[in-house]
Amino acid sequence: MKSFFANVWTKRVVALISLFYAFMVCRLCYFSIFYDIHIHARVQQCLTITSVSIVVLLIMLYTRKQIITRIASFLILPAMLPVVLLYFGEWGMIIPIILTGVAILLLSGAGEGAKTALGTITLLLYIFGALGYFLFASFFVTATKQEVIEDGVSPSGRYRYRVVNTEDSSKDEGPSGSTAVYVEPNYADKKYSFATFTLKNMERVVHLNRPICEDINIEWKTQSRQEITQELNAISDTISIHLSEDDLEYLGYSYDEKLRLEDIAVSMRFKIDRTASDVDPIYLNDLSDDQLAIFGIGRDSDSRYYILSPTNAVYDAAKVKGNKRLYFSDLNSKALKAFNNSNTDDFGNQLFNVKKDNTVYLNTLSDEQLDKLGVPETGDVMYFNGKVCFRYYVAELEDYFDVDSRHISIDLLN
Repeated sequence: MKSFFANVWTKRVVALISLFYAFMVCRLCYFSIFYDIHIHARVQQCLTITSVSIVVLLIMLYTRKQIITRIASFLILPAMLPVVLLYFGEWGMIIPIILTGVAILLLSGAGEGAKTALGTITLLLYIFGALGYFLFASFFVTATKQEVIEDGVSPSGRYRYRVVNTEDSSKDEGPSGSTAVYVEPNYADKKYSFATFTLKNMERVVHLNRPICEDINIEWKTQSRQEITQELNAISDTISIHLSEDDLEYLGYSYDEKLRLEDIAVSMRFKIDRTASDVDPIYLNDLSDDQLAIFGIGRDSDSRYYILSPTNAVYDAAKVKGNKRLYFSDLNSKALKAFNNSNTDDFGNQLFNVKKDNTVYLNTLSDEQLDKLGVPETGDVMYFNGKVCFRYYVAELEDYFDVDSRHISIDLLN
């Protein structure tokens, strides 16, 4: 048995556990950035994490000279910095992992010079990271007093809401405070036995009343897709919705069909027989080849639009070598911006902007198309004091809750 545990391959295999532990710590770091934590079994959580950390620490000490263990020991403490800052106060979870990371870093098989250097870097990371975070929290977070008046879940269980009264810190004259209704998805949580993680910044304000509303009546109803379509079309026949590229393609729109000119200078409007009062965007499909040439745009036999004389800045932004035809459908956002910026007057003002329109009119869509676009046959509608403030129908079409995207932003620190 002694020879078995002394075998180098046994240690290498067992060292994989330390790597898995470091991976789970990195996953917790990821959760701390993008999710809020709600612990509902603190004792169980603390005991579980402590027990696991002790076992892993013993395993790491047993395999401390293995390269896998050394790598794991270097990852734990830096990965815990966001957890410490963003889950500050959850000591039952933080302390066992931090102590494990410190112990294995000090007792690992790495050289003293490497441990000293890594320890110093980690300490500086914590000092400056904490300083920067708490300065941000002190100076850039608005001081307001909020009170949750009501919360709950929609009939289908797909959405949850809360009504919040906010008292402004300002003492200026006029109405003070506000009542806001927030809605967020109820299907994107990560649920575990001891805690639930909810996505940050998924709440959407669906109603805002200023000043604070004293009488609040929230009512949910279940309505069909066809009923809501009729209601919206009765309100206006120019209601437009924003769709993704895939949705537009499904509806039969090509990229070039949705290209249009916006913010056209008056002098340019005159050149295409428009008046100064014609301010609406103009689709490229509505212009002749001669009119398009005025804007430096050409159209080939396949009705694809391209730049007649791209500048070097446009070629560089598109990462394409010169003398190659540049189609708008192949341009990235940086290259399109470079093209728009290359068309200016003598004072440096832009003459026009070419943009991709991703909207369609609601009244042009059939019920079958709405179904294909992801709008369920029935869903939840919220009423605030008798008035509609949220429709599942619009939330699905406009993609209110993009639960699959992850973007680093300052808002994640709030």
